[in-house]
Amino acid sequence: MKRKRFPGKGFLFLLFLLGILCALSYTLFLKNQTGEEPQSSLVDMAESFLDPEPKEVQQLREQEVVQFDEGHQEYYFSFLTEEEKRVYREMLQGIRQRKEEFYLTTANENTIDKAYHGILKDHPELFWIHNRQPVYRTSYPGKNYCSFSPGYTYTEQQMQEIQQSMELAFQEVSSMNADAVNDYEKIKTVYTYLIDTTEYVSTEDDQNIAGVFWKKEAVCAGYARAVQYLLERLGIPCIYVEGDTAGSDEGHAWNIVTIDGQYYYVDATNGDQTEFLEGDAVELVEHKTIMYDYLCPFPEEYDRIYTASTEFPLPECTAADRNFYVLNQGCFDTYDRQELYEYCQMRLNNGAAVIRFKFSTQEAYNEAYREWIEESYINYVAEYYLQMYGMDSVEYHYGLLENMKTMYFMF
Repeated sequence: MKRKRFPGKGFLFLLFLLGILCALSYTLFLKNQTGEEPQSSLVDMAESFLDPEPKEVQQLREQEVVQFDEGHQEYYFSFLTEEEKRVYREMLQGIRQRKEEFYLTTANENTIDKAYHGILKDHPELFWIHNRQPVYRTSYPGKNYCSFSPGYTYTEQQMQEIQQSMELAFQEVSSMNADAVNDYEKIKTVYTYLIDTTEYVSTEDDQNIAGVFWKKEAVCAGYARAVQYLLERLGIPCIYVEGDTAGSDEGHAWNIVTIDGQYYYVDATNGDQTEFLEGDAVELVEHKTIMYDYLCPFPEEYDRIYTASTEFPLPECTAADRNFYVLNQGCFDTYDRQELYEYCQMRLNNGAAVIRFKFSTQEAYNEAYREWIEESYINYVAEYYLQMYGMDSVEYHYGLLENMKTMYFMF
């Protein structure tokens, strides 16, 4: 019986290559005839065979996508698709290693942008990247991968200095929190610490935590990222939020924190803005006065001032029980002259140099404003202050934060 002889591997390879060339030729013919790009899995296979993916890309595709990064909440990561999550991890690895250029397993611009935005919001500790630096992508025709080049800042020496300042700030906050009994007290400590140690100033470092911890100068993005960084290290869930001031395109950044399962706003930037006050108290701006109006503010009041970006969903803030004034018996639902006067006496008896209180309704605020400011009832509190200290005269100032229905009196 005769045995059939099968062609060798080399001959089969030549046949396969010939088939690929025929497919490509037919593709070009169709494109010339119709002006359209034909869809052909055979063509894709041919192009892939002739120009395979780099080994690094193949290895990236084989890697398992890690779902949790220890020490980080990664709130925005949780809202990404599986493809976006893979790209997020690829970016995070390259950025942490400070690679000037690295591969991503997609060329889709929307996927890349979404993953990068998620990293910027989830990882404040990556201070050497931020929105001011250009980001470059190199795509390859017909390929579902690209090379990615983030914009980096700072030299190695500067990075060491910044990281040392970050650690020092954390150690200082930790020591201040040694006696804290709950998460609210820890959040308040971070809020107070950042306002006490940072000036609201626009600089080249103002968008990240380097501005806060290294230069002691930043704007809202720097403040909010610093809050997030410290609270994450303290084990408190904290989300970085970007948005706009209501009624304008002026950008702003703030935080959402979790306390006992409830969500609250925290805006350390505005807590450092005593110039927001109306009245003659603005003369005392040089005396650092922390405004606690933006520490767990009433959600409905804050939502009237700022609108968050819609790129990612955010948890809804509804609770008001951790509001600074509510916790300190300084929030009044109605206006009662005697009740308010006794509250001021109590604050002065406790040694307060600043008396502050708020109202939960506009009607109560308006009544207090008419009697205490327009009709100068505050003079009776000043007289009490004189009697306490045996003084002949005293200078006091008042400040108003109308959008929060708050009044300040400073002696």
